[in-house]
Amino acid sequence: MQPPRLEPDLFRPVSHSRTTLTELMIPSYANFGGKIHGGILLSLMDKVAYACAAKHAGNYCVTVTVDGVHFLQPVEVGELVSLMASVNYVGKTSLMVGIKVVAENVKSGFMKHTNTSYFTMVAKGEDDKPAQVPGLLLETPDDARRFIEAIQRKEIKTRSEKEFKEIKTNLELRQNITALLGQRCQLGFEL
Repeated sequence: MQPPRLEPDLFRPVSHSRTTLTELMIPSYANFGGKIHGGILLSLMDKVAYACAAKHAGNYCVTVTVDGVHFLQPVEVGELVSLMASVNYVGKTSLMVGIKVVAENVKSGFMKHTNTSYFTMVAKGEDDKPAQVPGLLLETPDDARRFIEAIQRKEIKTRSEKEFKEIKTNLELRQNITALLGQRCQLGFEL
């Protein structure tokens, strides 16, 4: 059975916007410990997320949230860092871009996975208002799995933010002060 023919303006395949950015890590990117600053890596992730999202949307895109930034391994000066991005999910005006970061030692050829992160981007039209994005044509089972994971990630995040907002709103310090017992803190005020 042939899949239905889709209009390119209505749906774009994941492969259409898949983007890889590779950059050499130079000494000016290093912190005092000799490792690459996390902020440098975040900046590169933001660039590749923008390129990927803008290619899919056909519009300027802005970063709304960054989720799951875990620095799994340090990146060294002299390594080539490749950031591989793909659109994992689209809403009406938003896109979730998954990014995998790999560092390669060019002398030894050793490669290590250093980060995976998810950037939510929103497309902007000429009027600077959110613009509708094309749907996503899922080309492989992995594309479908990533889309479903993104839906679940959004649901978990929404629940978590709601719960934390309720905690912040309803927190009574006197009733919850025992939560500080056994922690590495000391009160510098009277209750």
